[in-house]
Amino acid sequence: MSKRAPGSRYEDGMATRRQVLGNAHVDRANANMTPFDTDFQTMIVESAWGTVWADDALTRRERSMVTIALLAALGHHEELAMHIRATANTGASAEDIKEVLMHVAIYGGVPAANTAFKIAKETLAGMEK
Repeated sequence: MSKRAPGSRYEDGMATRRQVLGNAHVDRANANMTPFDTDFQTMIVESAWGTVWADDALTRRERSMVTIALLAALGHHEELAMHIRATANTGASAEDIKEVLMHVAIYGGVPAANTAFKIAKETLAGMEK
């Protein structure tokens, strides 16, 4: 394990991550951290959450929609479901998700969108329970 300490964006990143993904998710991720992935997790908190998501150039709703589109197009299914669940905190609606996935169908491919629609339907149904 390196001696690299978390940077100045770490605290903002953790706060943003908790606001978007929820305390339960972040607590689970932290509990599962090992010396092997600590540096990686720190990088994610600082860069993704403390730099990109913490910036106010786009709203959380807009960032959520962009993230869902990218994850769907790239086939990152676990992360896609996680970010669909996060829409409960970002303000992106089921209609927003549908429209994003329609865009994915055109620009990322119908098979990617087809799988993403399946994941979204299952995830949204689970959120309603």
